Amino acid sequence: MSIANVSSSSTSTELDARHDITDNATLASTSALSSLPPQHAGQSRPIEHRTMYAPAVDVSTVSVTTQLHRPPSKSHSISSVDSVASVSSAAPSTPTHDVDDILFDMETIAKRTQLSAESYHVVGKQLLSPPSHPAPQPGPSRHSIDHTHAPAPDPAAAAAENKTAVAPSHPASRNEKTKSAISFRVGSKYKVCEIIGEGAYGVVCSAIHRATGQKVAIKKIQPFEHQMFALRTLRELKLLRFFQECDVSENIISILDIIKPSTYEAFTEVYLVQELMETDLHRVIRTQELSDDHCQYFTYQTLRALKPMHCADVIHRDLKPSNVLLNANCDLKVCDFGLARSVLTADQDTGFMTEYVATRWYRAPEIMLTFKQYTKAIDIWAVGCILAEMLTGRPLFPGRDYHQQLSLILDVLGTPTLEEFHNINSRRSRDYIRSMPLRKRRNFHEMFPKASPEAIDFLQRTLTFDPRNRMTVEECLQHPYLSAYHDPDDEPGAPRLDPDFFYFDTQKESITKEDLRKELWYQVQEFQPLLR
Repeated sequence: MSIANVSSSSTSTELDARHDITDNATLASTSALSSLPPQHAGQSRPIEHRTMYAPAVDVSTVSVTTQLHRPPSKSHSISSVDSVASVSSAAPSTPTHDVDDILFDMETIAKRTQLSAESYHVVGKQLLSPPSHPAPQPGPSRHSIDHTHAPAPDPAAAAAENKTAVAPSHPASRNEKTKSAISFRVGSKYKVCEIIGEGAYGVVCSAIHRATGQKVAIKKIQPFEHQMFALRTLRELKLLRFFQECDVSENIISILDIIKPSTYEAFTEVYLVQELMETDLHRVIRTQELSDDHCQYFTYQTLRALKPMHCADVIHRDLKPSNVLLNANCDLKVCDFGLARSVLTADQDTGFMTEYVATRWYRAPEIMLTFKQYTKAIDIWAVGCILAEMLTGRPLFPGRDYHQQLSLILDVLGTPTLEEFHNINSRRSRDYIRSMPLRKRRNFHEMFPKASPEAIDFLQRTLTFDPRNRMTVEECLQHPYLSAYHDPDDEPGAPRLDPDFFYFDTQKESITKEDLRKELWYQVQEFQPLLR
């Protein structure tokens, strides 16, 4: 039974009181990746025992091919494209954000950055011809944390680590803010190449690890200007460390190194060294038509990244194409964990909603309508939205503002049933739903005429108004649509997080910036680098 069409004077909700802004962030060299190369498309882990293949695209014609190639072994290297940082991005047509979106959403880190014509040519050439001499890869590193003894910095090493490198701005990214060179205090371990992105409180440069020749992205963060900056930096740092220590980060962006400051007094910045990825899914969707094989493979890897998060009772909360990084081998990594939260502490977190700034186009209905409970199904909704966008090349719910966003969702899903309606916690949201005309659910076969029956079923079971009716991440991985890639023995989970893991989120009223600085100092000093 659907909700009756009852008029109401209330046309606003409790969640969209903030103004909207548009972030025209771009990623340095993603425009050069018009397609993915056919040579070695696939996963990076050894799966020779499996019979499936990863998708490939003809680079010369930018057309989709059906020829699939076996994934490479785990020994292949990260592609040596030095013009792209491992941060999310969005094209100028990126969806609107709420005001808080600019605070830590790393789309802003890639702001005002584009390729020069020369770089465009070089990157395209590199993607056509993978490097003949792969850069050495760091071996796996698993280490435990002893919270009783944080390592003290070595005074001798500190002097070397504090060596300052000056990174020139990329010619295409210079503006009033970046005309002067920006310093990176990264020591002699890395050769800083150039600035490839900047944002509200961070800058990203490309660099080379001198000992191995590996090309990396170094993210310089200044988290202490605002408490929210520090909170989001701490969340991301702790979570990425946790997943690396659990050895489940193959489809999650890794921290390869953290530059340690010499003294606590000098600790004003955080330098994260991360993998360098060629592009993101947002840019790939905009530049080529993806085959169904690509859609399956990228969806599978995204879910494979989500599984350890959800096993640990963590919600990512900001899944979107620009937070899904890709390289030329079709390897995928999810990034940007600054908005992540524990399911267990969501009810205690006073900022769970006020700080919720996930891009509107991928927000689940329960976030917009303040349902009584927030669950991992928030991420599953985003997965469905991303798959729909890959299938059509267009965002499924590109709302200009809160009201249009909700209207677009109801245009597709229809008016909520009485049961779904009563699950909405906000009275004003319920009144707003009542004020809207009755709508019938649209036929997904008509909306996605080129999609397979399995893809349609997958969409129908992830894009449901009631989060309780959505598939779990395990059910998604087992769905027939992903049968070519599903391997229950190669989809690791992670242990549940201790309820105190996000203690700083449940104590926001009493915690200070200095408290957060001390915790970040501890995390930085304790980190064991993968690059030495």
